[in-house]
Amino acid sequence: MAAPSLLVELNTEELPPKALQALSEAFASAVDKGLRGRNFLSPGSATTAFGAPRRLAVHVSAVAARSPDQPFRQKLVPVSIGLDAQGNPTPALLKKLASLGADVDHRLLRIDNDGKQDVLVYQGTRPGTDLAEGLQAALDEAIARLPIPKVMSYQLGDGATTVQFVRPVHRLLALHGAEVVPVGALGLTAGRETFGHRFHASGPLAIRDADSYAQQLEDEGKVIASFGRRRARISELVTAAAGRLGAQPVMPGELLDEVTALVEWPVVYASQFEREFLDVPQECLILTMQQNQKYFALKDDAGRLLNRFLLVSHLQTSDPSAIVAGNARVVRARLADAKFFFDQDRKRTLESRLPLLANVIYHARLGSQLQRVERITGIAVEIAKMLGVDRTHVERAARLAKADLRTDMVGEFPELQGLMGRYYAQHDGEPADVASAIEEHYRPRFADDALPSSAVGTCVALADKLETLVGLFGIGEKPTGDKDPFALRRHAIGVLRMLSEKRLPLAIGDLLAVAEQSFNGLKTFKPAAAELTAFLHDRLRGLLREQGFSANEVESVVSQAPPRIDDVAERLSAVRAFMQLPEAESLAAANKRIGNILKKSAGAAPAVDASLLFEPAEKSLADAFAQISPRAQQLFDAGDYSASLQALAPLKLPVDRFFDDVMVNVDDEKLRANRLALLAKLRGQMNRVADLSLLAAG
Repeated sequence: MAAPSLLVELNTEELPPKALQALSEAFASAVDKGLRGRNFLSPGSATTAFGAPRRLAVHVSAVAARSPDQPFRQKLVPVSIGLDAQGNPTPALLKKLASLGADVDHRLLRIDNDGKQDVLVYQGTRPGTDLAEGLQAALDEAIARLPIPKVMSYQLGDGATTVQFVRPVHRLLALHGAEVVPVGALGLTAGRETFGHRFHASGPLAIRDADSYAQQLEDEGKVIASFGRRRARISELVTAAAGRLGAQPVMPGELLDEVTALVEWPVVYASQFEREFLDVPQECLILTMQQNQKYFALKDDAGRLLNRFLLVSHLQTSDPSAIVAGNARVVRARLADAKFFFDQDRKRTLESRLPLLANVIYHARLGSQLQRVERITGIAVEIAKMLGVDRTHVERAARLAKADLRTDMVGEFPELQGLMGRYYAQHDGEPADVASAIEEHYRPRFADDALPSSAVGTCVALADKLETLVGLFGIGEKPTGDKDPFALRRHAIGVLRMLSEKRLPLAIGDLLAVAEQSFNGLKTFKPAAAELTAFLHDRLRGLLREQGFSANEVESVVSQAPPRIDDVAERLSAVRAFMQLPEAESLAAANKRIGNILKKSAGAAPAVDASLLFEPAEKSLADAFAQISPRAQQLFDAGDYSASLQALAPLKLPVDRFFDDVMVNVDDEKLRANRLALLAKLRGQMNRVADLSLLAAG
């Protein structure tokens, strides 16, 4: 017969919605770990987390009432230290035993050899413990380790005991099967009672047994305890309600998570607002509804915002008119604020706001946002020159790119920076590509985000990210471990993606040099191009691995520090095609061997002297190289990397013969230097596209 299940619940005041899911998962995981580590669980025991606005709970199946006895073996001290000449225990042994809490006759200790010396060993059987003891320890550990964002202090009912937790806890429930487990936490003693819905359930709810908890709470308490089930239910209800209105819901995952953490028994109602608010950009209205009221906006099939929205309530009623009307009043005030911001902002041009950026600190050691704008503008113009893009529009877009930071709308909703700049630029009559670039210069904002669509936007986006990377690296603000407060990894990936996916013929070194020049005269800045280049290459390795290339393939190309990123994909494709050739493995191995020889040897001649080639195998290799190298170089210069590598295939036989018949490190210094020069020229040509030695087996 399977062991009973265990249920533990902390019944609380409303928990912080943005922390609820993490708290519930951490609580369940910690209880599982504590019980499993104390041997109360079997391999088949399953743990389920529950998290609702007023409860954290965990259900664990197949939990033993008592942990099994456990044999143990404890090495103590060497015999020479633990026993004196008469075989009596020394103070060192007695102290060791005392530290273990062991009251044992030394004559019962075993003597084992650990391969070096004889040691005294204490072994026996440790008796199991009751579940109450094991759960108490696990519960204490779980509560202590919860990722609580902010601790609250409160007093218990006795008015004297102060407790600290994320929110006040009113009841502790602990059931093993149908039996209460006598544990305590946060000043409470466990029982079988909890509370259901604040309005739809009356009085305490007695849970029959651990396995009936979720269903009983749902049926009698009107609470869906599972975060996942509640989230899925809300998604279904919102989708269905939108469908009945012929609309599509705007349902981002973050909003769905937050609403799930706010309601125990979700019910969806539709409400609306005045059409006049639709004159405000829909992004502003949507963000207002989502952030301030947790509403789900609605769009028509063409993607246009409707003047209707969905709200998720925890009150189920046959007449929701008061709820609907009340929320309409609330949203009206919020949307009126957004409309006011939008109307006020358009009374001033973006250009007129530029001087205000002098009062916004970008970084204490890098100056103001206005100084940053000047740097970005200079970098963007230089990139435009390199790419042949309209410099006038690039300069204009770069200069206005940050101006919306001083608007009321962006002050209220920082998430709208760039987007509001586009709207205001359009209102000011700026050229279309300038307005678009103001929005797009932040792209890509996250992984898989779209890149800037226009050439002007691309120039400004590259400049923005390069200024950030070069500036912050130049003052020592680099990512460390998992800490990256300035999102420099994201900025680096953005630069790499634009260079690669847009096939921009720009050298990394040139871009960094241009960006560094923009910091001339800034005393706090020290160029860090080499370190930043290595940082970019590390991010490039990660991107290429995500695209399906092997570690060796990626390293063969990136280790060569390719000056341009736009041709890295062709280099990798060439490497893959080369490795399909029958000669590939032998040439890669030879390349590796050549590299090892050159590392260990010194004194290669500056050029190959044909008069010093007298072995038939080295003459054959030199002749083959002289015939093949020009064609391979021509193909490389033309960007046909695959054909350039494949052109090397005929070198296999002469290379193999060379290593079979020729001794490189001979005593004759001139002869040795000449052979090293031949190998160096050969390796240089072979590694134009990639370091082939890294593709060798083993």
